[in-house]
Amino acid sequence: MAKIIAVCTSEKKGMRKKNVGEGVLKVNFGIEGDAHGGDWHRQVSLLAMESIKKMQDMGLDVGPGDFAENLTTEGIDLVSLPIGTKVKIGDTSVGEVTQIGKECHTRCAIYYQAGDCVMPKEGIFIRVLEGGPISVGDAIEVMEQC
Repeated sequence: MAKIIAVCTSEKKGMRKKNVGEGVLKVNFGIEGDAHGGDWHRQVSLLAMESIKKMQDMGLDVGPGDFAENLTTEGIDLVSLPIGTKVKIGDTSVGEVTQIGKECHTRCAIYYQAGDCVMPKEGIFIRVLEGGPISVGDAIEVMEQC
């Protein structure tokens, strides 16, 4: 079963996010209280723990939230999900994949430490279609793949 390893937020953009353990997904916004929330296509960012482990294996002391992702997942191949795929998060929330990877206009601290960063290639973004509470340990599953 794929699950949520961390629920991360930040008060300002450009900061590492902190694992707050739980949150509320709001329709057409993202995670309540997160700086990246809003009415746009990148409301919630997801990155797999498997991707973070690649960076740890390079000797970096990084973990959930350090790549500014909102949800750290385990057991789901995020980058294989086509745009338009719907995913169920927790008991009631549904998101739709809107973007895979992102262009980094400025190199982050991770890039300078390791010479690479996984978020631009392996992170995905969703918009929230149905909201509700989410927390660490909640299941995440593909509902409908495009």
